[in-house]
Amino acid sequence: MSASALRTQVSRWGCSRARDWTSYQSLHTTSRATSKEHVKVLVLGGGSGGIAMSARMKRKVGAENVAVVEPSEMHYYQPIWTLVGAGAKSVESSGRPTASIVPSGVRWIRSKVTEVNPDTNSVRTDCGKEITYEYLIVALGLQLHYERIKGLPEAFHHPKIGSNYSLKTVQKTWKALQEFREGNAIFSFPNSPVKCAGAPQKIMYLSDAYLRKTGKRSNATIIYNTSLPVLFGIKKYADALWEIVRARDLNVNLRHNLIEVRPEKQEAVFENLDKPGVTKVFEYEMLHVTPPMGPPDVLKGSPLADEAGWLNLNKETLQHPVYPNVFGIGDCTNLPTAKTAAAVAAQSGVLDRTISRIMKKNHPDKKYDGYTSCPLVTSYNTVILAEFDYNGQPLETFPLDQSKERRIMYHMKADLMPHLYWHGLLRGLWGGPGPYRTLMHLGMK
Repeated sequence: MSASALRTQVSRWGCSRARDWTSYQSLHTTSRATSKEHVKVLVLGGGSGGIAMSARMKRKVGAENVAVVEPSEMHYYQPIWTLVGAGAKSVESSGRPTASIVPSGVRWIRSKVTEVNPDTNSVRTDCGKEITYEYLIVALGLQLHYERIKGLPEAFHHPKIGSNYSLKTVQKTWKALQEFREGNAIFSFPNSPVKCAGAPQKIMYLSDAYLRKTGKRSNATIIYNTSLPVLFGIKKYADALWEIVRARDLNVNLRHNLIEVRPEKQEAVFENLDKPGVTKVFEYEMLHVTPPMGPPDVLKGSPLADEAGWLNLNKETLQHPVYPNVFGIGDCTNLPTAKTAAAVAAQSGVLDRTISRIMKKNHPDKKYDGYTSCPLVTSYNTVILAEFDYNGQPLETFPLDQSKERRIMYHMKADLMPHLYWHGLLRGLWGGPGPYRTLMHLGMK
């Protein structure tokens, strides 16, 4: 294998093989040369936003000028985990090897980002590699913090507890649901930003449907304890969900935050956020945990972050307000909209245009309106398709009332959207339903 071929291959290897390359290269060059790399467009993160923008940048500047830093060998379509936790989809169907979804010719640097220095246009990885860039796209996602709940994550070694937010625990949700006999089925929403804010209650509706189907519903008390002061952030859809809650005899406790799990006693402890320090213990036969979430460690305290640690962006152009060659997309950002794959899709189209303009020394001329979507799964064959903007106003694609439960919306969630994700969004070909909305509404918003 030639040196150039080996260099190309190592960009898709992990740290250990990268060190093998360093040893090989040191026979021919200085060690200083092996620790540095330069790329025109550097993408941090190989999730939905990172891969989508890698594909778009490949078309813009050529594959040889784009690199993506991502340590994971597998890529998962996480929105489908709601259905995996309810037994409607297999976990295997949600994943594909990262190597298969990185755009052809784009360098995949299989490492973890440990430092970002926008003042020197450089990034360091856990391999000790320094990468310099002309343009940086940050798509690092967010972190799950089960450890912020006392008793977790150790409690997941016990039965009757699961979480659809992790590959390691999503099948435990389905197992707990199958093994349910009688008692409380409890579902939590944490006191932090979360990705897909509707997911914590989707599994509640699916569990209710499953228990009805299996004849166990009369033995169950279903409880949704949420730290939020509302059932859902957009009133139109919240009103529809409250009707479902009442019709199906579901118990909702607002401003209740999970702070401890006692698996040996099958107890969950919640704090009343309106009365700090006041707690209530709930016994459970099944417990679904949505963990607190936060920004990646590498962003916290960096020049790119806001005070809370999220990537600081202009909410309309997705450009950093201080470093004009830095951009962001997805869950790691401080954009005031829901963190969903649908938001990533809409952001990707705007960001593509923004970067094109910046590269040509022009000002951005396209604005992201905060569009996002949350398919609220309410049973094994119905969905309320919530779509809205920065102002919390419905921004619906179809010329019908999307606050109504519909079977066709379920098939869109379960069957169409995964296909659109793998073959549209990740290939940089899907920028959200904006053009179709305009067409279906005859040009009217």
